[in-house]
Amino acid sequence: MAASALVLGAGMVGVSVALHLRRRGMDVVLLDRQGPGEGASFGNGGLLQREAVHPHPFPRDWSELWRIAGNRAVDATYHPVALPGLALPLLRYWWHSEPARYARIAEAYAKLIATCLDEHLALARGTPAAALLRPIGWMRLFSTPQRLEAALALAEAARRDHGVGYRALDGAALAAAEPHLQVARAGALHWTDPLSVSDPHALTLEYAARFTEAGGSLARGDATTLTRHGAGWRVQAQQGGVEAAQVVVALGAAAGQVTRRLGYAPPLFGKRGYHRHFRLRGNAVLHRPILDTESGFLLAPMQAGIRLTTGAEFARDAAPPTPVQLARAEPLARRLLPLGEAVEASPWMGVRPCTPDMLPIIGPLPGQPGAWCAFGHAHQGLTLGPTTGRLLAEMMTGETPFLDPAPYRAERFN
Repeated sequence: MAASALVLGAGMVGVSVALHLRRRGMDVVLLDRQGPGEGASFGNGGLLQREAVHPHPFPRDWSELWRIAGNRAVDATYHPVALPGLALPLLRYWWHSEPARYARIAEAYAKLIATCLDEHLALARGTPAAALLRPIGWMRLFSTPQRLEAALALAEAARRDHGVGYRALDGAALAAAEPHLQVARAGALHWTDPLSVSDPHALTLEYAARFTEAGGSLARGDATTLTRHGAGWRVQAQQGGVEAAQVVVALGAAAGQVTRRLGYAPPLFGKRGYHRHFRLRGNAVLHRPILDTESGFLLAPMQAGIRLTTGAEFARDAAPPTPVQLARAEPLARRLLPLGEAVEASPWMGVRPCTPDMLPIIGPLPGQPGAWCAFGHAHQGLTLGPTTGRLLAEMMTGETPFLDPAPYRAERFN
């Protein structure tokens, strides 16, 4: 069992960890109660966000806080009954968003983001996954020249400090780039580096196929059955007990359900998100993903149709879906683009796993030799899966990590 590992969670992060471990010669079982990529990796904007060098801070402007408190926005909403349980992690999130603290966090975050395209391409190159990665970037649309200019100033700083690529479009250039927009905008910021994924679920499945082709094993089972077994670990799968010397918890928002039983209770909290696909009317097309800054929704061309996504919803873990943000966004999106009928009968919902300091948890699980963490990636699990997979695999196999893992260590929350 010395060179064996269990990876719990088959989202983009877990699949990437499993693939990197298998390529380093370990015997790996990847376990999930669902198929690969059927959790939060299934639903997102489909962007590998090389430009996202700054994580999402907690709003500190009073007018912005007041807008969100009204609970009528597209980009953020909440269930009032959930707020008492979220008060402490949200307070810590606000504390870490103080400008000086945030600057240090963003420095560590940017080092992960800077690697994301290279790490994805290293897994996808020469495989069917490469066809899913479109080098088209994405656009933020602005209604006023003033807001566009402010965004361009921040983009220029990102280019200067982190090598991020962008271009500015005025209203005429935007209309030429996306001729089927039905509403005029002052212009757009086009982030040129990101890759747009035409089917995020298919991308996760492709990486999972590389894992099984390399000799890795997939299993269905309940990660909460994890127990110590001698010097190693055991979990119950449909085909029986599975044992390994090491275990990786890559369960996203559900990670705490396993780690708390092992003495580690990180202050994770979930941001729920929704999406739904729509057909376009007539011969209309959308060439690249667009985010309407004024309204707070993203429209992305996917294989299944135009995916409409929302921001964050804060709710209790077991609360049923309440896609009110999609209901608010859809009429606005229809004014912007000639959307036709919905593809699915009902919206999809998933939960993004967030930490108060906006950094993922990557590294040894405190007090549990042979146990490792790979969760807490918030909005960037799709983007950072392969980076996390490589970094953790190098740590687990005794290689020199290609990035300093210290900022992402689990002990920072103990």
